[in-house]
Amino acid sequence: MTSGENTLSFVSAFAAPLLAREQRRFIDEHPETIRRDKALREHWLNGVPMHWMSDWQLPAPLIVRAASGSSFVDVDGRTYADFCLGDTGAMFGHSPPAVANALKHQAAHGFTCMLPTDQTARAGELLAERFSLPCWQITQTATDANRAVLRWARALTDRKLILVFDGCYHGSLEDTLVRLDRGRVVTRPGQIGQVADFASYARVVEFNDLAALEAALADGQVACLLAEPVMTNAGMVLPEEGLWAEVRKLCTRHGTLLAIDETHTLSSGPRGHAHRLGLTPDFLIAGKAIAGGMPMAVYGFTAELANRMERLLETKPAGHSGMGTTLAANALATAALVACLQDVMTNEAYAHMLKHAATLADGLRERIAQRSLPWHVTTVGARSELVFTPTPARTARESLAAASPMLERLLHLYLLNRGVLVTPFHNMMLVSPVTPAGQVQALLDHFEEFLHELS
Repeated sequence: MTSGENTLSFVSAFAAPLLAREQRRFIDEHPETIRRDKALREHWLNGVPMHWMSDWQLPAPLIVRAASGSSFVDVDGRTYADFCLGDTGAMFGHSPPAVANALKHQAAHGFTCMLPTDQTARAGELLAERFSLPCWQITQTATDANRAVLRWARALTDRKLILVFDGCYHGSLEDTLVRLDRGRVVTRPGQIGQVADFASYARVVEFNDLAALEAALADGQVACLLAEPVMTNAGMVLPEEGLWAEVRKLCTRHGTLLAIDETHTLSSGPRGHAHRLGLTPDFLIAGKAIAGGMPMAVYGFTAELANRMERLLETKPAGHSGMGTTLAANALATAALVACLQDVMTNEAYAHMLKHAATLADGLRERIAQRSLPWHVTTVGARSELVFTPTPARTARESLAAASPMLERLLHLYLLNRGVLVTPFHNMMLVSPVTPAGQVQALLDHFEEFLHELS
């Protein structure tokens, strides 16, 4: 055992009784939540309309009465500082005024017509200006956008295979729900009812392994590499210096299209994380927060690809392409997209986010150092994550091995019982443009109390 493992094992020994105490406290302080949970279970599977809503593993899921800015109130009247923010969907705060006003105006003039609106051209201009790609399409979710990108990539290259990094996350897209298992590509075991063999059409390599990536691309059979600029699904795993410059060269050399999924990394800056890296992808995908929390995602692509796509469409009969949904690019979502790009995702908003995120990360590090704990904090833009190892991981596998589910669950519940919500998976904490300094300080104070109790 390493010293870090010994420390984690020692600390975890205290977690079980503390967790039991915090669960009792939750039940005592949330009588209305407990009562309504019984009613929810009469008609919703496991008491929730979407299964991720139960990932906090609480005695009963919190039920939100109202959310605004960086806070929300539950049905028991308790107020929370929200550092989860809908797992990035509400990254710019709950109901940003510019988006809320745009929705209010559009709601009086139609929800959906399956036609462009008078704001669609403006949306395209704003996307092209911000992300430096000229051509765009709209979907309802990032999963849909990623699916369309892979379909286009396969069609344009006449190749069947795609490549992802082990531990990746690109929504519920079946093509990417694959992993490495002792050198073999297999489907992820958590999938339900999956019968198609997507693993046969995917290659998987470890993040930060350029040699493995080059070997996977060398035979010219891979249509597309789909990746986040920073891995976020197995804890945050940062790219090593120079990784993406080499990845871009390898993809170009072997005729593989490079698609960058910015859905979780829009917090890095007004133009996303790829821009910070100086990376120019063939496709760029953004969902969740891109329209201020309204269901919407976009994917952009180069002019050269647009020309190839148009030529390909000329060879196809009219009808089902296998991409798109009736409500995609509806009038409400388009209005929200314009408002968010124009009035919410401002330089000033990002300056606030990054400033307070730095305060949070530095405060976490200071408290860890004071107790000589072999832990560290990883940051990506306005996202901070507490990790139970002394040094950052190079791969998703290393990151997952550092997890301590019991300790994470205790930390999340401990903070929640004191009015602070963090993301249920890993220890991700996200700062919004409207998060006040007082909420950051409250999180740090309660984290210090948590460490004191453990010690």
